[in-house]
Amino acid sequence: MRIGIIGAGALGGTFAALLHRAGHDVEVTARGDGLAAIRAGGIRLGGGYGDVVAAVGASERLTRRPVLVLVCTKAQDAAAAIEAHADLVDGVPVVVVQNGLDGVDTAERLLPRSTCVGLLSMIAANYTEPGVVRVTATAESYLGRGDGPPDEEGVRLAGILSEAVPVTAIPNFSGAQWTKLVVNMLNAVPAIVGRSIQEVIADSGLRRAVTASMRECVRTGVARGIRFGSVQGLDDPTLRTFALLPLGLGGELPRRLVRRMGDVPNLGSTQQSLRRGQPTEVDFLNGAVVREAEAVGVTARVNRGLVALVHEVERDGFLPPERVLAVVRGTAD
Repeated sequence: MRIGIIGAGALGGTFAALLHRAGHDVEVTARGDGLAAIRAGGIRLGGGYGDVVAAVGASERLTRRPVLVLVCTKAQDAAAAIEAHADLVDGVPVVVVQNGLDGVDTAERLLPRSTCVGLLSMIAANYTEPGVVRVTATAESYLGRGDGPPDEEGVRLAGILSEAVPVTAIPNFSGAQWTKLVVNMLNAVPAIVGRSIQEVIADSGLRRAVTASMRECVRTGVARGIRFGSVQGLDDPTLRTFALLPLGLGGELPRRLVRRMGDVPNLGSTQQSLRRGQPTEVDFLNGAVVREAEAVGVTARVNRGLVALVHEVERDGFLPPERVLAVVRGTAD
């Protein structure tokens, strides 16, 4: 099957290499050094799924109409990337592999003739250098759209992708996006202080900050009437219980998530963007919590502070832990 992948970073590169290994005809988009590296030596994938060198087609823009499209850009780049391909892919099934809450809606608005679904990937992967990706933790991915049961097309697309990597079509995908947003609260603090996620969660003060941002995210979802979907062992009852816990006890949730990552240092996607000198998607992660809270008249103080610090790091470089601790100081336990 001819598959187009828009964005060949950590996850885009992982899916491209594994779909190529499964026998699909894959073309990816990339820019600059990444594009040059893929053209010269393919996508080189290592780690959890084994070693793969995928000689895939690569250009700044897809050159052929595919049968299936995966959008794997950062959230802030999605609209422009989809618009740039609308004439080529409108009417083609689209899988949006993206963090945040808005990806599927954006794709549906820009590609009105396409069936658009979302995919929540729990794979941990580092884009180590141009054209090189290392998977530090394998995991199942979840596909769907809306808040109902999985439809026939979703099941079909999950089956195609499962030829390369485990993908399950799930009910209540909208709720699952919120659950993944909670998991993505692991990103900001490591990005601010320049440490791995594992190192941050091992530090009691920084773990408290991560826990506070997670708890604020869950409480915002509850205020918005969200029924959290089941993702990676988290579900609606678990998260609603977590939202009621003091921060000390609640810290077991990020610890539990980190145990799933294994021992290989995981930087998180936000920090990887910073280290490549690229804008982060913090406005679509912690910033999404802030906006959703405002919509119901709630103030997401911790996440607002973390967004500001990540943007400061984008300008000036990593910050001392004390700056993070100041954000959560005074947060009720």
